Amino acid sequence: MRSQSDSLLVLPLLPIFLIGVPPMLLFTLLGFPGFVILGVLLICVGLTERLEANSDFNQQIIVHGYARRSERMIQASNLHSAIRFATIIDLAGAGLIVVGLVGFFYLG
Repeated sequence: MRSQSDSLLVLPLLPIFLIGVPPMLLFTLLGFPGFVILGVLLICVGLTERLEANSDFNQQIIVHGYARRSERMIQASNLHSAIRFATIIDLAGAGLIVVGLVGFFYLG
């Protein structure tokens, strides 16, 4: 005989459920404009990431001044990596905006 309930097996999945509920409600209650709002928020995140990367790069240059070639290459590589990530986030946000607008005007 079992001494534990089957519902205790679902308990570890509760945090995943609680994290996933707000986006589902956003899309359910707002529909395609919810995609537009999420796209705008993603673009804001991308722009923030880009600005922080430039700020970190400039701070390294100003504070530490002239550095060896290998250190400059590392700093430049970090800057380019952050800018690529920000560009991908911006493109994903723009894609969500396009999907939201197309869905709103053609299907809504």
